[in-house]
Amino acid sequence: MTIYVDADACPVKAEAERVATRHRTPLVLVCNGGIRAPENPLVRVVYVDQGLDVADRWIAGEAGPGDVVVTADIPLAADCIAAGALVLKHDGEVLSERNIANALASRNLMTELRSADPLGTGGGGRPFSKADRARFAQALDRVLTRGR
Repeated sequence: MTIYVDADACPVKAEAERVATRHRTPLVLVCNGGIRAPENPLVRVVYVDQGLDVADRWIAGEAGPGDVVVTADIPLAADCIAAGALVLKHDGEVLSERNIANALASRNLMTELRSADPLGTGGGGRPFSKADRARFAQALDRVLTRGR
């Protein structure tokens, strides 16, 4: 079991490292750069080339049955689920075969709505909170406990 984190814009890298360390589970942070490798021997940073979806393609190619992927990228989540991995969003929501089709449909709808509002007057998402961090850490802990 390995935890793969889509790390470029991930707000829960520290929480993922703490939980992975407690469970003695390898953690791979995948990014285009800008992240310094921690001294933790369980954590590895993989630097991929700049470009659209390069990190996503790397993660999708590596993740498989028994692995956990941390991402908010719904198409990446779908690819990882198809490969047998479990996917957690940053707020702790588990994406699976049961709910990924709805998540993809919602993502596509939101993309269309944003493109229909070229001035961006529709507002943004809510801020990421301490409660979101706690939910993520608890969800990752539960997943790793069940996976053992």
